Amino acid sequence: MPCIAYKKIKFQKSSLSLINEINVITAGYQKQGYSLTLRQTYYQLVSKNIIENTNKSYKNIGILVKNGRYAGLIDWNAIEDRNRNLNELTHWNSPSEIIKSAAYSYRRDLWEDQDCYCEVWVEKDALSGLVKQAAGSLGCPSFACRGYTSASELWRAAARFMNKTRNAALNGKTRHNVIIHLGDHDPSGQDMTRDIENRLQEFGAIVDIQRIALNKDQIDKYKLPSQPLKKNTDNQFTDTRAESYIKKYGKKQSWELDALEPEILNELITSNIKIYLDQDKFTKAKNKTDAERQQITALMDYLPGF
Repeated sequence: MPCIAYKKIKFQKSSLSLINEINVITAGYQKQGYSLTLRQTYYQLVSKNIIENTNKSYKNIGILVKNGRYAGLIDWNAIEDRNRNLNELTHWNSPSEIIKSAAYSYRRDLWEDQDCYCEVWVEKDALSGLVKQAAGSLGCPSFACRGYTSASELWRAAARFMNKTRNAALNGKTRHNVIIHLGDHDPSGQDMTRDIENRLQEFGAIVDIQRIALNKDQIDKYKLPSQPLKKNTDNQFTDTRAESYIKKYGKKQSWELDALEPEILNELITSNIKIYLDQDKFTKAKNKTDAERQQITALMDYLPGF
């Protein structure tokens, strides 16, 4: 755990106590194989009634985490920024390494013979890593919408789904296309599910959109913290969909997807994917992938100098 000090910072007793709480939370999730964002860490503190759910509180946690890292009190790897990453070329130190890498990367389309084709879409890019991990465990593609999905990405998605349907028809089969969608419970987050379905239909794609989170029953079940709908300086709601949202749900509150614990999100995603998955076909495709992966590794025995 790289807790490296770069500055001497004097903390109040209350701040040290909060840093300890942050370390307990992040360490627990690291043991489970999860890395949290700052937003997720904040919501874990809120859900445990350690801090209040306010914009000021969120900003204070951001400052505390930054100072805690610089002081060597918080693991630099414990909280990650999923929106900013280095794009670099892949390198190998020997030909054998690239073969090992190819074997590791090799995989068949585990959904090729399935009656359904499924993708998992999430509103927030900050949660894309977690969603990719959960969906990828079942060979399912995932996509971060980053708010309302752009016309160009929806056009590409429509073409992708129609190709899946067309290819299945050529083989005398039918194909049920599904998007499992996750978003915030706020005026726009709720509307995004409808928007995706309608705009895909405009491009000629028929896709079953299943919104699995964030929904009201989950908010009640997990007692998720809320926040007031945002207003501008004129005391007007900043989201034009606020009034219809309030009329439907009777609340002037919103809830963020980040507030759900990672293991709950993981279970939600995997359990809903399995609804559309023929397990026997999936296992057969996976076993074939593993056997062919071993064949790639065996190539090293026949190549000189390795």
